[in-house]
Amino acid sequence: MPGTGPPRLTRRDRDNPPRLSGQHHGEPPREPEASLSAPSQPPEKAPGEPDSRRRGWVLFGVRYVLPVVVTIGGLVIMAMGSENDLEGGASIVSAGLAIYFVNWLFRIGAAGDRERDTEHDAREYFTRHGRWPS
Repeated sequence: MPGTGPPRLTRRDRDNPPRLSGQHHGEPPREPEASLSAPSQPPEKAPGEPDSRRRGWVLFGVRYVLPVVVTIGGLVIMAMGSENDLEGGASIVSAGLAIYFVNWLFRIGAAGDRERDTEHDAREYFTRHGRWPS
């Protein structure tokens, strides 16, 4: 009776076993990942890379302190000078605000990338395990 029993594998199927998504021809199979909800180990620190506390202070300085200092500098120039200094100080205040808003836009873009990566990982998990990660 045709159609009973396991399907027959052709030579092509035997020579080319199914690959996990993201695996390219000739690469060894990747190890299955642990649950996405499990805490992951932080990557090892490369030589010369600052520790996380120092990096946090640098980011805080670039995000908030630098724009405030530039803006206050522009306000001081505006308050102390002539009409020409008023225009120059306004330009410096604008530069300080621009620094802040460029940092803000970058953070929004980076957050979107993280969300997209998390969604991609969750979809791969769903494809492998047949359920959405918890």
